Amino acid sequence: MYLWIKAIHVIAVIAWMAGMLYLPRLFVYHCDAPKGSIQSETFKIMERRLLKAIINPAMIVVWVLGLYMIWDGGWYTSGWLHAKVLLVLILSGVHGVYVRRFKEFAADKNTRPAKYYRVLNEVPTLLMIGIVILVIVKPF
Repeated sequence: MYLWIKAIHVIAVIAWMAGMLYLPRLFVYHCDAPKGSIQSETFKIMERRLLKAIINPAMIVVWVLGLYMIWDGGWYTSGWLHAKVLLVLILSGVHGVYVRRFKEFAADKNTRPAKYYRVLNEVPTLLMIGIVILVIVKPF
């Protein structure tokens, strides 16, 4: 059963990361859409669906199954896992920032330029690289 749980965990990680990489790109394009325009309203729908239907559920599955595997596999004493959990906590914080930015766009209250979202888009990538290295290499 552990391998099935691990497979579902990895699928959820892929879905979460796909959304975490795509949502800020939508924000970049949304910055250029005039408030109240059809484009802006379309971006709002796309952002809401991505967040509510993919990103949020995927993150929940990642955490639930990840915590189960830590417990079931007895990994809680591993140093590499502590570092990985720290990076996943930071990624979850970035997720929270995305939710706040989503709410600002939904209320037509975004004040940040597209460049901010381009930079923010790189954060999940860097965290993902660190997480994958820790999981595969287990350096400590």
